[in-house]
Amino acid sequence: MSGIYWLASYPKSGNTWFRSFLTNLQADGDTPVDIDSLGSGIASSRAWLDAVLGFDTADLGHDETERVRPAVYDWSSRQPAPTYHKIHDAFIHTVDAEPLVGRAGTLGALYILRNPLDVAPSFANHLGKSIDHAIARMGDPEFALAARKRRLDSQVRQRLLSWSQHVESWVDAPDLNLLVIRYEDMLDDPIDTFTRAARFLHLPDDPARIEKSVRFSDFKVLAAQETRGGFRERPPESTRFFLSGKSGTWRDRLTDAQVERIVADHRAVMRRFGYLDAAGNPI
Repeated sequence: MSGIYWLASYPKSGNTWFRSFLTNLQADGDTPVDIDSLGSGIASSRAWLDAVLGFDTADLGHDETERVRPAVYDWSSRQPAPTYHKIHDAFIHTVDAEPLVGRAGTLGALYILRNPLDVAPSFANHLGKSIDHAIARMGDPEFALAARKRRLDSQVRQRLLSWSQHVESWVDAPDLNLLVIRYEDMLDDPIDTFTRAARFLHLPDDPARIEKSVRFSDFKVLAAQETRGGFRERPPESTRFFLSGKSGTWRDRLTDAQVERIVADHRAVMRRFGYLDAAGNPI
């Protein structure tokens, strides 16, 4: 079986944590894999696109680059075994009506979901901006990463849309083989949650191997590695990549007004995935 499984999420929703688990599961070593050796390269890597295309995508505009991405992924999927790649783009279509992730080469997608109340302060640190700024971006249907025209980023533009639209674009994508896991369940019931994910991705699901990989990718392990040697994926704007790794920290980090705005912006999707009670209050 060949093809790509996409590890999809809105930023700061547990994607890197899951990639650490996946890399440790595949390595099956006696010590945790170093965080700078994680596999699952990101779909928006300009270097990946350039290597496959054979020319510099710096010569293309955002829309032109987006237009060639599906062909790159379909070509890259021709491997003897499945490959796994991180993606933050929403599930969008190009101007040619092609799914951004390609058609022939996509085996499926694991979508990692996190309470937007906890995403907001973590995303603010990631951007090096205020929490209010992050909340505004999460509610913006036009929001994209690496969208500046005056600077050539190592990643190409990623259209995220709003947080709610991002979630719905993936979980409601027609004819997409999909498994959704919640960040909160990764914390509360890691063995069951990571085992389901491993089986979906056609990875080993031996209980002892799963337990070891969960332990080797524990937040404290990842944070300690960053403290000792840094982390090459940390944006220069943020102070740390691995902050708390907990759920519910929004209660201490968000004002009542900020909570109200996030709920107002994303009420329907939050209710759908269990982040609001029957009365519409955050859980």
